[in-house]
Amino acid sequence: MTDSWKRARRALDTAGLPPGDLARLRPLSGGTYNTVEELFLTDGRRYVLKVPPAATVPGLTYESGLLVSEAEFYRAAAKADVTAPRVVAMGGNLLMTACLGAPWNGSLTDTERTSLRTELGRQVARLHTMTGPGFGYPSGALGPLAPDWRTAFTGMLDAVLDDARRFGARLPRPADAVAHTLRAAHHALDEVTVPCLVHFDLWQGNILVDRASGEARIGGLIDGERMFWGDPLADFVSLALLGDIKRDEAFLAGYREAGGRADFDVPARLRLALYRGYLYLIMLTETVPRAVDAAQARWVRERVAPELLAALAEVEDLTS
Repeated sequence: MTDSWKRARRALDTAGLPPGDLARLRPLSGGTYNTVEELFLTDGRRYVLKVPPAATVPGLTYESGLLVSEAEFYRAAAKADVTAPRVVAMGGNLLMTACLGAPWNGSLTDTERTSLRTELGRQVARLHTMTGPGFGYPSGALGPLAPDWRTAFTGMLDAVLDDARRFGARLPRPADAVAHTLRAAHHALDEVTVPCLVHFDLWQGNILVDRASGEARIGGLIDGERMFWGDPLADFVSLALLGDIKRDEAFLAGYREAGGRADFDVPARLRLALYRGYLYLIMLTETVPRAVDAAQARWVRERVAPELLAALAEVEDLTS
């Protein structure tokens, strides 16, 4: 019996499920930090088991306790009636239900894409109705939740910039210069007074599309490990990864229809620039501890670094 098989049986036993009912397991690809496996039981039920890396594996500061944040996301998503995995058991590992469908890819008609983006907008708006007890990462990776968003988010920025310095990440500007530019927009964070549920990683790879009924539907919003309590606007960054959410008319229509607020005045644009800067700093810095191959490193330099510069330029333009 392999270590993976033993681990899966232990996870089932911890959850009160018969470990002897495990029929097979399948590694799931796509993640870059945790180990993910799909568990198939003899009665047809399917679960997903996430296992964090060993404590000795290098990572960014916020990545400590990621599964705590992910479980928090799924619990809140259930309350919001959003299509997502449901937590089955949480210990050192996370056992959750499996969702239907496969990661969103390019094989969609224009009609299907419009329908899916509108449905996605409605679901994200429901996510954003969920509120937390404070601002920041529920994992405690950066300390306890903060009483205000400026304190929480500037702490998040400081942490990833410290990581960039520590790992010697290749940034398009020195970390101190990036921090100086972004600091000019910090005042815009004070407009956020309610800590809302933010997934912060809703790119297409974390959105499942289910065709079981013959119609393309959202099968699940997965990989909520980067979740934090904060500004709903922050979700718009990964939802339009390396792009501009203002051009996604279908998503915004669904989001507004379900009660979501999507205004793009100057303070909102400043905050969006801050959140773009934060995500792109993560993407640039994590290539070092994850030891990505040359092709991936080149893609990040060529595609992500210019977007960080664009975010910095927008801050400079709006605060000059």
